[in-house]
Formats: sequence, structure tokens, C-alpha cells
Amino acid sequence: MAQVPQTFFDALAVRTWCGLALEALGRAREEIDAINVYPVADGDTGTNLYLTVESAVAAVEAVFAAHEVEASNPGRPSLAEAARAMAHGALIGARGNSGTILAQLLRGMAQVLAADGDNAHTDGQGLRLALRRAADAARQAVAHPVEGTVLSVASAAADAAGGADGDCGTVARAAYDGARAALAATPGQLAVLERAGVVDAGGRGLVAVLAALVETFTGEVPGRVAVAAVVGHARVEVSQGAQGVAGGTDCVGGAVEVSHGGQGVVGGTDCVDGAEEVSYGGQGVAGATDCVDGAEGGGPAYEVIYLLEADDLAVARLRERLDALGDSLVVVGGDWLWNVHVHVDDAGAAVEAGVEAGRPYRIRITHFGADDVHTVRGAGRPRERVQRAVVAVVPGEGLAGLYTEAGATTVLARPGEPPASGELVEALRRAHAREVVLLPNDPELRHTAAAAVDQARAEGIRVSLIPTRSAVQGIAALAVHAPERRFDEDVVSMTAAAGATRYGEVAVAERQAWTMAGICQAGDVLGLIDGDVAVIGADVTTVAETVLDRMLAAGGELVTLVLGDEAPESVAERLEARVREAYLAVDTVVYRGGRQGALLLIGVE
Repeated sequence: MAQVPQTFFDALAVRTWCGLALEALGRAREEIDAINVYPVADGDTGTNLYLTVESAVAAVEAVFAAHEVEASNPGRPSLAEAARAMAHGALIGARGNSGTILAQLLRGMAQVLAADGDNAHTDGQGLRLALRRAADAARQAVAHPVEGTVLSVASAAADAAGGADGDCGTVARAAYDGARAALAATPGQLAVLERAGVVDAGGRGLVAVLAALVETFTGEVPGRVAVAAVVGHARVEVSQGAQGVAGGTDCVGGAVEVSHGGQGVVGGTDCVDGAEEVSYGGQGVAGATDCVDGAEGGGPAYEVIYLLEADDLAVARLRERLDALGDSLVVVGGDWLWNVHVHVDDAGAAVEAGVEAGRPYRIRITHFGADDVHTVRGAGRPRERVQRAVVAVVPGEGLAGLYTEAGATTVLARPGEPPASGELVEALRRAHAREVVLLPNDPELRHTAAAAVDQARAEGIRVSLIPTRSAVQGIAALAVHAPERRFDEDVVSMTAAAGATRYGEVAVAERQAWTMAGICQAGDVLGLIDGDVAVIGADVTTVAETVLDRMLAAGGELVTLVLGDEAPESVAERLEARVREAYLAVDTVVYRGGRQGALLLIGVE
């Protein structure tokens, strides 16, 4: 569907731009990954940019959703609210060197767009100032700026925008044209790009983001950008969809995920003490005859990224310490929340520096030089792939255990923290199967799951997405899963079982809002059926009984109850008794879901 051009830069324009940028990066992701040779040829720049913008989109959508359900003041958020949400979402979701710089670009723009909180919108002059602030902020965030990178492209975009007179569409078009010209010049500024015959991957991603800005204000989609560079008289082509840049051996890096509290990466060895997850899912590394540990011939072995809560003074000291430890240092953010990115040989020291500065969390450590994508800690030969696996998103620890016992690979979705597509891709890789069935168990994850499936398919994994909308539908699908059947037959059977399961939920309202059942107040007990609020009450058990009766009115053979930690102990007993008394030949099964957000999940098959 064609986008309606935006006249001014307001909250709706922020929302539209973020959505179009995500779509543009989704289309260009593999192409950008394939030309990623600087600062490290790890083939993930496109993916990192996509995940960064995906997080920004989620934050902006959350702000709009909050205004839409607020009964006392329904409507749109202000430009300041939307811009701050965009910047915050990008900051907390930034991945890799280019993603971290993009987050700072968006933060710089937000500082201008949100400067006057009373303004509902800004014009071409405001956009010019925002682009200038963005380019300057990004350059200041990088310890040692290098020309021929996304920084050069951002500066050129701001320069071109500064010379444009007119509305937002005119300014956006000028910025895009300036960025595109600067991108074409990057091989002449950076030797590693010239040797590989490609333009800068981060810069290519920024051009895609600016193309989305043009489309936001004009409705026009700028033309395709060339990613191959002319070197001498020879033109080096990079095929779309490649996992690495051709011209070298098939080197694959590994990823080491370390949660806060598991900071045991010591020196340059691949050793993680106390880590929640160790996964090896790097893209192809290429561009030389040997494996590449760093940028050009033997750079640092690890990429370290974490969010950090700290004051400005502590961050200034942290910059100095990290700069002495490694390279590619980018520290973005402010107001006590920062995103830190650095390439080092001593990952443990980089994390310890963060601990001394404040509170680091969401720590991600990637090893650039792992021997094989499926070898854990250098342990010899890669293990064989299994034929088929199931990956499921689950809302609580109890359900995670249940799904795991049934043979599924699980992704835990904590309340208010839905997984990004990158986490789903990692889970699809971790399942280590030729064929994978993905159960998202949440209607809000449909686009995220689809993006993950596309990425996994591009890596040669056969994936089928069953659009389960609740964990109880996933349980029904998993119950009929039969790996010995043909893949298509298994998927059809699982899909039918999920589709035949009605799902309900009992939860507590967080705020006053309009619902299908009327206006609810904060603290009200809500009964949902198939995603819509059907009952508003004050007692959990009473609401749960009403929901169950309405669901069983259409018939059923099996009732599944999943209790959250905060559900009353008596509710399960009361519902089981209700089924025995009023519904003959209907069985009931009860599970403990743990901290799952909802008080109770109900499934009727």
C-alpha cells in the first residue's frame, strides 16, 4: 500500500519513517551484509542495522499504542515523545559498530526535534538542523573517526541538506543525494574498500534509511544504490544474498552471549564462566586468504557491546580506558544510559571497565575468530544437524521448561520485553536442524518472526512459521508434532491443532483504557478471548469462570490452564471443579507458567 506523504515532520512522520526504514533495511540486509569488510569483515552490518531500527520501531509503536488506549486523553503522541522514543529504542537495541553509530545519529536528530516540546511538528529548517546535529553527534561518539565510513556519508548528507531551501521533502531529497554521492566515493577514501571493490556497508545502510525519509515526505522511492565500486578499469560485483564477500577462505566467526553477572571472558581465550548462553552463529568472513580476527590483518579478537547506567564523568573515564584496550570504540547515549561498543583482545577487561564505571547489562561478546560455526569452545568436529526441530517463544520460565521437555528450543519473552528478530534467528540456528518449525505464540510477533524466517531461509535452513497467537496454541501444536512424518504433513497437522484451539487470558489492567467490553480502570481484572477483552471484573476467579464458560459454549474436549506466579492458588481448583460439574467428557490439564505476565492462560481444544 502506498504511503501518504507527510507535509511536516510530526509524530506520524517519525512513525512512518521508522517503519519505511525497517522495510528498506529488510530488503537490503543481505546485500549490506555481503559487502561488510570494515572495520571487521564479519558479514553482519545489514543485520545489525535492521535490528537497531527494529528496536526503534517497537519503541515508537509503544508510544502510539499508549496514547490510543488512554481513555482520558486519546490521540497521538507529540513530536518530542515520538522522537525520544525512536532514539531510546535505537539506543537500547543497537547492534554492532554501524548500529551503534546509527543509534547516535537518531539521538542527535531527536535532540533537535524534541527541543521544543510544545511544537507539534517542524519544517524543512528543523530537519536541516536535525541532520546536522545527527552527523556531529555521531562523529563525536567515535573515538577515532575514519573517513570513507558511515560518518563521511552522514556528514555529506548534513552538508547537502544545509544548502537546500524548501520543505521537508526537498531537504530529505538533498540529504539523500548528498549521502549517495558520498557513498560512491568511500572506496577512494578507505583502502580496504578499494581492494574489495565495494562501498562502505554502514554508509549503504544509512543511504537506505535516508531513502525512507524521502519516501516519508514525498511518497517517492529513490532508485537502487550500487554496492560495487569501480576499481581501475574493473568493476567488482557483489551478488545479493551472499553471506560473505568473495575472495577469501570460508571463515566463520562465533558469537558468545553473556548476561549481566556472567562476566568471565578472560584475556583472548574463548572461555565464558557463568554465561547464560553460548552460541556460534556468525556470518561468513572473507576478503583475505586467512581468517580475519580484526579489521586489516589481525585486529582485536572480540567485539564487546553493553548498555551502561553511569554518569557523564564515569563515562569520560571509561572512554579513555577502553580506547587504550582496543579500537572501533563508540560510546553513545546520555542521561545515565549509554551503549558501549569496542573491539578488544581482552573482553574481560572491557566488561570490568564497565563495572567500574557503573552498571553494565545486556552484555554481548562476539568472537571474530571461532573455528567453526557449530564448534563450541574449539571442541573438535562440528556436530551433525538433526533433521527437524521446533523453536517456540514462551512467556514464562515454567512454560519454557514444559516446551523444553517436549523437545523444543525456547526463546523466553519476559513481560514487556518481546524478543527481536535477531534473537529468533539465533534460536533457529541453535536448534541446529535442517528443518525447523517456528511457533511465535504472540500475534504481535508476526512481523518479527517473518523477518527471522527470511534470514534463516537465506542461510539454508528450511523453516515453516505457524502463526500461533498464544502459548496454549503452541502447546496444542507441539502435542501433535511428529518428526517422522514428512515436513509438510507435520506442519499441516501442527497448524490444524493450533487453529482448533481457542485461547483466553486473565490479566490485570495497568491503566484506564477503552476495550471491547467498555472502559476499564487500572487494577481491574480483564478476561480476554481470542485477543479481545470480553469481561471486566474485580475478582480473578469470577472473571476466569466467565471466560471459561464462554469459551466452552461452543464445545470442547480439553481445557488447558497455565497459571502465572501471581494467580490465586484456588483458581485452578475452582476451574477444574467447574469443568467436572458442568461439562461432561471434558478433560482439564494444569501447568505452572511462572512469571508469564498474565495471571492465567486458558486453552480450549
